[in-house]
Amino acid sequence: MRPVIYARVSTPESEGKQDPEMQTREMTEFCERRGWKNPVVMVDRISSGKVRPELERLKALCRKRKFDVVVVYRFDRVARDQLELLETLKEFQSLGIEFVSVHENLDSTTPAGKCMFGMIAAFAEFERASIRQRVVSGLAAAKARGVRLGRPRRDPDLATIRALRSQGRSWRHIASLMGVPVTTVRRALLVGGKVASGTVQ
Repeated sequence: MRPVIYARVSTPESEGKQDPEMQTREMTEFCERRGWKNPVVMVDRISSGKVRPELERLKALCRKRKFDVVVVYRFDRVARDQLELLETLKEFQSLGIEFVSVHENLDSTTPAGKCMFGMIAAFAEFERASIRQRVVSGLAAAKARGVRLGRPRRDPDLATIRALRSQGRSWRHIASLMGVPVTTVRRALLVGGKVASGTVQ
């Protein structure tokens, strides 16, 4: 087993209460009891749960199959909310990487833990499907109310387009100057009915 230990403290002010050394020491002792030698230790000491460089590096190494088991102190060290936790655990499962949360007593290397791990992964899939269905239902309801979906339509200035075309500018150049797609520029002239025969290239 190639173990990796991950610890995180939320803010510099809270380090006294969330001592990473205390977390890593307890997790290292856990690994020793399981016979997992020389665990790699990764720690995030940051003020925001949104930016966790060591956790992202850990996940990248897991995708390269550098570890066999990830050990954390608590669930909230590895995820900001339940959905992120479910997604993270499902990814570990798909990679064939075991997961242990010391204080939640989740250990996917045991039969009971493996069963729980599978249930969590199934719940993650159910939650994703539910979110997709809510989005589809919401879009359908908005469309029924006459709400226009998608990016708002931009109508470029017709006089500017004519002036630029008279200077010999290409459709692509005009579109770039006006910050719209080429098709939008062409459509503006066509709708205006001012495209002279043979000028569209």
